[in-house]
Amino acid sequence: MTWLKKNYKLLLFVLIIAVILVLNHIFGWSEYLSDSDNLEFLSSMIDDHFAEAALIYIGLTVIACVFLALPGVTFAILAGAIFGPWWGTLLCLIATTLGAIIAFIAGRFFLHDSIKPMVAKNAALKRVLFDDAGRSDIVLLAITRLVPLFPYNIQNFAYGITDISLAHYSLYTFIFMIPGVALYTIGTAGFTEDENRWLYFGIAAALLALVMFLGWFIKKKYLGDVPEDGEEK
Repeated sequence: MTWLKKNYKLLLFVLIIAVILVLNHIFGWSEYLSDSDNLEFLSSMIDDHFAEAALIYIGLTVIACVFLALPGVTFAILAGAIFGPWWGTLLCLIATTLGAIIAFIAGRFFLHDSIKPMVAKNAALKRVLFDDAGRSDIVLLAITRLVPLFPYNIQNFAYGITDISLAHYSLYTFIFMIPGVALYTIGTAGFTEDENRWLYFGIAAALLALVMFLGWFIKKKYLGDVPEDGEEK
């Protein structure tokens, strides 16, 4: 009974996620974003109702970020295909950042008290996630946003157990997702638009190289001496 009382938020979180996933399987909500008819309808709105189309995309992406287990790259590819490389990048960044913020807040409310003590027992995770708070905030977000180490949707909830402030999380999330989002939106535009196709491919290739280099550099500089496993002595 004591364990149940202490971890009721965790159990409630698991129950909510399970119910949403079951309902998504039954009603096919996540398939809406991949339905060609829906995408064509959204594309047709852009010329005359750009603001409405943008709000629909942002709303759907926020919902998908928080509740549906869609790969993070999906949102960027859709934005690039529908809105083009520049508006697509901006709208995707706004939508995914908003979704990430909502998931972060949910993770902090439901998971912080029960999961943090368990994670902190691991020396490597404790150093990266909780020690040197000021520096580790930017390092952690830089590494996981530039080179995702685990699924984007899970990341957003998981950050809630860290000591990162909401302000730092929001700002760093937006900044460090720019290269990765632009890589996919601009690369997608290269496939969907005949004009400037090779320019878009060239920019996407440069962004890919930048993301790979920054991910390697940051991990080497800041995580090179973090122990692989084992509990803190």
